[in-house]
Amino acid sequence: MDSREVALHIERLIKFALKKGLIEELDVIPSRNALMDLFKIEKPYEGEVSEEELESPSPILNKLLDYAVEIGLIEDTVTYRDLMDARIMGLLMPRESEVVKKFNTIASEKGIEKATEYFYKLSQASNYIRMDRTSQNLYWRTPTEYGSLEITINLSKPEKDPKEIEAAKKIPQSGYPKCLLCIENVGFAGNLNHPARQNLRIIPVKVAGEQWYFQYSPYVYYNEHCILLHEEHIPMKISEKTFVRLFDFIEQFPHYFMGSNADLPIVGGSILSHEHFQGGRHIFPMEEASIEEYFIHPQYPNIKAGIVKWPMSAIRLSSKDRDKLIELSSHILNTWKDYSDESCDILAYTKKNGELIPHNTITPIARINKDGEFEIDLVLRNNRTTDKYPYGIFHPHEELHHIKKENIGLIEVMGLAVLPGRLKFELDEIMKFLTGEQKFDPTLYDKDHPLYKHIPWVEELLLKYGNKCTKEEAESYIKQEVGNKFLQVLFDAGVFKRDKKGKEAFERFMKEVGFEKIDMKGDLE
Repeated sequence: MDSREVALHIERLIKFALKKGLIEELDVIPSRNALMDLFKIEKPYEGEVSEEELESPSPILNKLLDYAVEIGLIEDTVTYRDLMDARIMGLLMPRESEVVKKFNTIASEKGIEKATEYFYKLSQASNYIRMDRTSQNLYWRTPTEYGSLEITINLSKPEKDPKEIEAAKKIPQSGYPKCLLCIENVGFAGNLNHPARQNLRIIPVKVAGEQWYFQYSPYVYYNEHCILLHEEHIPMKISEKTFVRLFDFIEQFPHYFMGSNADLPIVGGSILSHEHFQGGRHIFPMEEASIEEYFIHPQYPNIKAGIVKWPMSAIRLSSKDRDKLIELSSHILNTWKDYSDESCDILAYTKKNGELIPHNTITPIARINKDGEFEIDLVLRNNRTTDKYPYGIFHPHEELHHIKKENIGLIEVMGLAVLPGRLKFELDEIMKFLTGEQKFDPTLYDKDHPLYKHIPWVEELLLKYGNKCTKEEAESYIKQEVGNKFLQVLFDAGVFKRDKKGKEAFERFMKEVGFEKIDMKGDLE
């Protein structure tokens, strides 16, 4: 690629940034000069640059990244290209203060929905949200007795090159930023161990009298997938404060839900070291699930309560009175933290080296419901392990690990499976057995083969569907069966099982909290 062609791509990128509101007309010349300096181009492109309808800058960036490799600016690996990608877009970003000022102006003049719409589009246009990658994710819905579960195979996070992994090990750990959620990530150049964030902007939000920051996830799994993070690098903790923060946020952002991963290993999220929440603008299967058992608490007569018809153990509370909801949610949390039921393998604590190790916690999800009430789902969690279940009693059991082995966090709890990218290849190969394109012989697969872990499942599928399916039939069957596996994952993660024994145990816990069961007419049973 010659310098004139590179200059053309720079102009194309500037036009894109101008059109998407990343820069204004007065920013064009300094932005052009900064990009020319980065790519060592001596003069700008002279000539017409046609208008383009691009939703993402990726097609232009890819050309510039190819040139960066060509002239030795970067190595040709995914990580180095991503670092340069963010560096390029960082030169076209408005300053943090400008973004915050515009967000607040739009919120005050047009409302919070318009403000988040602006910020979401900015995060996409800046390539912070990698729409070129998230659009590659596979997605489908699987009908079940508990509603239509959502399944996605995550293809948006590229795997690192082995050479990069080796090089990353040699880089000294600076401890700055402390984690991916710290506010110091804004504008950070990144390295092989930490992604670049020159194109990240965050919005300060006062929540429960504290300073928090609002941003979007770079790998969105659903519409307007956002993160609310504490200003300090403090560990996650589910407490009464959690409920105050959740309701305070959704009162300010009523078009979003907001929830939290649990705060214990195994049942918690991937970053337990930094207090944060996840939210967005999406209706999950759990929200659509109905109440199957209704309850009332004598001390909270204005709160509607019930057990959700859901594979995991979820209590739903709703009321116009947020303070009473916070009180009752806290009471449920504190009761659950100390609650044991050995008949269901639930122990609140175990002793290790004389120290009590806590096992019970909650995954909370708050929203404004269709009746305009505050509503919260409290999903009961327990992270205990045994010799039989070393990964967790209430974690996907080992026979499901060929599909899903990772923690069941907030997103999965609500009914959206985030499955590993390896499954795309593996499921495509399994489909070939159902169509007869390939003959299945389990003796051909050693323990290192990607299909080895699927052997028992493949045998079940062939017994059920045979090997003469059409391609369309095979794909349909596989999708349904993966959805069924995810349903089983949720069953495994539920502390009170969906059988008679489990339902009776759940009702015993509700009674322990102080609830009384009522029929649908509101009469005590």
